[in-house]
This record gives sequence, structure tokens and C-alpha cells, in this order.
Amino acid sequence: MTSNAGSRACAVSPPRTVQVGLIGHGIQKSRTPKMHIDEGAAQGLDYRYALIDTALNDAPLADLLDRAEQAGFNGVNVTHPFKQAVMGYVDVLSSSARSVNAVNTVVFRDGKRFGHNTDYWGFAEACRRNLTGAATGRVLLIGAGGAGGAVANALVDFGVGELLICDRNSTAASLLVDQLNARVGAGRTGLVPDATDAMTGADGIVNATPVGMASHPGTPLPPDLLEPAQWVADIIYFPLETALLAGARARGCRTMDGSGMAVFQAVRAFELFCGLTADPSRMRATFDRFDAPA
Repeated sequence: MTSNAGSRACAVSPPRTVQVGLIGHGIQKSRTPKMHIDEGAAQGLDYRYALIDTALNDAPLADLLDRAEQAGFNGVNVTHPFKQAVMGYVDVLSSSARSVNAVNTVVFRDGKRFGHNTDYWGFAEACRRNLTGAATGRVLLIGAGGAGGAVANALVDFGVGELLICDRNSTAASLLVDQLNARVGAGRTGLVPDATDAMTGADGIVNATPVGMASHPGTPLPPDLLEPAQWVADIIYFPLETALLAGARARGCRTMDGSGMAVFQAVRAFELFCGLTADPSRMRATFDRFDAPA
């Protein structure tokens, strides 16, 4: 009689499957899926990442979330223009999501939706690593939307003395200023109606709007008005070299592109989705391979 005990002992369990996605508009050039997939593979996971692009599928946000949850997704990342709208479709908000007033990561667990914001930590970590020693007495932030809220909170926690906020949506900008002053103390943040006028006297300038993306070309302010002593940061990463950063570099300014925020928000989101600690260096290497020569 032949025993099959040996074959049972040698049997290898299939890798754990993790299924997530990204909901956003015009996201076909996103580097986030590859970072997650490669990190998952390195950790022995069958990691799947779907793009749910409303430029190709204009279904309502509520329907897209329902479909992902019903399909057994572990969760979804959420990007422009849904980071604030998605808050109305989650059951539990993390402290960071409440502070920032935006959600970029939704975890499906135990029949509930948990909303998180990893943009805050992502931008804060990028500043810590790339803006050491930079003057932070006064900083101008352009953009008060979902990403802008995360960036604003990270900037005041990074040590910015006075944060000036400008957005075409004055209501959103005013609300963000009020929220920040309530959290960190009156006078730390202020509303400015015109970014160009507020450039003078600013130590640093941060773009947290979509202006400069491949699908939204241009600059949020005139680069030729920048001073060499100023530093300029942009949260956009496709393209990595935005017109604003190119202009700032030509003027002699210190610059920070959107790669750091993109990588570190993905690091934290990966951990939320699958409960495993991600390797930032490995995820950064995946990100950088997009720019490597063919």
C-alpha cells in the first residue's frame, strides 16, 4: 500500500491573496499599483491592484465602492477628486482622516469601511527626509482640497511658523484655516486671496493642486517671480518634473518633487491593507524604475 503522507508534507499552501484598487479620475499613469504589487510579491503575497478610473467608467463613487466591497477587495486607495467626497461613505474615520478632513485609503473589514489618510504621514516623512534645514518661518500653500488638507497639517507639524493658504475655492480654504487654527492655535494659519501676491516674503511654497499634472498642464503661479532663497515643493509625480519645479530650479530654488509623498503614503496604505510592514526602500526602488532608461 502506497502512502501519500510524503506528498501531503511537501504540499505548499497557495500565497495569500490581497485585492485592492485605486479610485480616481485620469489615473492610468499612477505608479501606486506597481509599488503595491511588487512589495506584495516580495512578501510572498498574491497581491492584485486594480485601477478604477472614472475617466473610463463614470459610475457614481458610491457604486464603485459597493462593487469593490462586494467583489471581496481588502480596500481601495482614493485619489483626486474623491478624497473628501468618500468620507460620506465610510463607517469609521481614523484620527488622521478627521484632522485632515479627507480620506485616501478605505479598508473593508468585518462588514465596515474604515477611512484613513496616509497622505499626511507621506508628506510629513518626505519633508523630514528632504527639507532638513529649510527655513519654515512662513510658507505659502496653494490648494485646500483633499491633498491640501493633509499637506497643511503636515506642514504645521513640521514646524512652519505661519502657513498661508490659497485656493480658488475660498470656502474650502477658509474652512481649512479655521480647522488648523482650532487644532494648533490661532494665528498659525491664514487665508490669502491671491497666491502671486503672497509669494513675497515666503520661505517656501507648496503646490497641492492638480495644476501641473499631465492632464492639467500649467503652473499655479508665475515661476519667474520666485526668489533663489525660496524652496518649492510639488505633490504631483506624473510628471515628476512639473513646470513649476522646472521653473523653480531654473531660478536657483531648492525643490522637492512629489515622489516622497507618493512612496510613503503607499508604504502606510500597504500596511493598512494587509497588516504587514512594508519596506520603504524597496517601494522607492519600484517607483524609481519608472524613470529608468528602457
